[in-house]
Amino acid sequence: METMTHFDELRKKIESHTATAGVVGLGYVGLPLAVELAEAGFSVVGIDVQQSKIDAINRGESYIQDVPTSVLKPLVDAGKIRATADFAAVEKLDTINICVPTPLRKTKDPDMSYIVRSCEEIAKYFHAGMLVILESTTYPGTTDELMLPMFEAGGLKVGKDFFLCFSPERVDPGNPNFQTKNIPKVVGGITAECTRIGATFYRQALETVVPVGSTRVAEMVKLLENTFRMINIGLVNEIAMMCDNMSINVWEVIEAAATKPFGFMPFYPGPGLGGHCIPIDPFYLSWKTKQSGIEARFIELAGYINGQMPHFVVDKIQNALNEHTKPLKGSHVHVMGVAYKRDIDDVRESPALDIIHLLGKRGAKVTYSDPYVAKINADGIEMSAIEAAAGATAADCVVIVTDHKSFDYAGLVRTARLIVDSRNALKGIESEKVVRL
Repeated sequence: METMTHFDELRKKIESHTATAGVVGLGYVGLPLAVELAEAGFSVVGIDVQQSKIDAINRGESYIQDVPTSVLKPLVDAGKIRATADFAAVEKLDTINICVPTPLRKTKDPDMSYIVRSCEEIAKYFHAGMLVILESTTYPGTTDELMLPMFEAGGLKVGKDFFLCFSPERVDPGNPNFQTKNIPKVVGGITAECTRIGATFYRQALETVVPVGSTRVAEMVKLLENTFRMINIGLVNEIAMMCDNMSINVWEVIEAAATKPFGFMPFYPGPGLGGHCIPIDPFYLSWKTKQSGIEARFIELAGYINGQMPHFVVDKIQNALNEHTKPLKGSHVHVMGVAYKRDIDDVRESPALDIIHLLGKRGAKVTYSDPYVAKINADGIEMSAIEAAAGATAADCVVIVTDHKSFDYAGLVRTARLIVDSRNALKGIESEKVVRL
């Protein structure tokens, strides 16, 4: 009787949903993935270094906006999901998805420390027959240059004894239409067998899987997606500055241009880039190309323009106050919305933090309202939210930084003395109080 290969054994476990799946990093990417895998019938072990997350999951309590506790708790109660800080759990895993942070250092070099530490811990308990998939956004070459040698060091051979893939996370927090299950999943492996088993794994839980030819292609896919957005946002931010200088309503320009049925895709200006992807990911590509002696000029220029937007917004506030014969220094400015985008609770890389810093440096008194962010404790800022109507009434100027749907914009126009709208939240409202980006 012919002995089954590791590939055949793993595929059988995956297709019968008897494989035990691991997820390292239980944040905005890892926890939703763990839930989808558990709902598909897999037993899932989540591994994280933060004890508070482990305790919350094992109680069945979600701390991720896109994962309701009402969905998580039944899976925990049924024994389909459990969390631990002990990497020894890897000994009993068949698959493992790595979903750890990949931040940039202040020098805009990629910080691989979370990936390296995770792989070092996994390697201690690594065994034949495993599928490992990196989902953390990174530069092309990470999977084969950094991870592969760590897993082959013990003598196992990729594509035969174990399988290694990259699959870029595609998460849009707060999006009611697209979440982990129905966002097409790109996956590329070190070998063809790796790609095949990785695609088979994802097909058990997700609606659409898109196999590609290598890990480097899959790594580059994510960077292209986010660089495309970053550069186009940079372009429209520069157009907004031009329009402001020429007293042209940039929002009306974009709306009219968007009526063209071909060759144009609307992007919108704003107070700056925020979140876990768009402000960061393109610089992985920029860093990697510099290693090859190539300068990523579009990325660097778009990064500069987008980085100037908080300064542009604060200048608009100062100029608007000056026109009302009130200097910015000593004025009370109330910030509406500090999350990096509408209707979520995430302040990572939020331009609101830069705006608050800049206003403080110029001597303004700053308060904020945000229905999703009760407190800020980031980037040296420690503040608590106040009620929006009270802040708007008391302030000399209100600045709309994040256009949450729950804000009472009509009431804001009635009560505020002066409003700087960086998001076109007051579209259609004509008032001398309103200054638009």
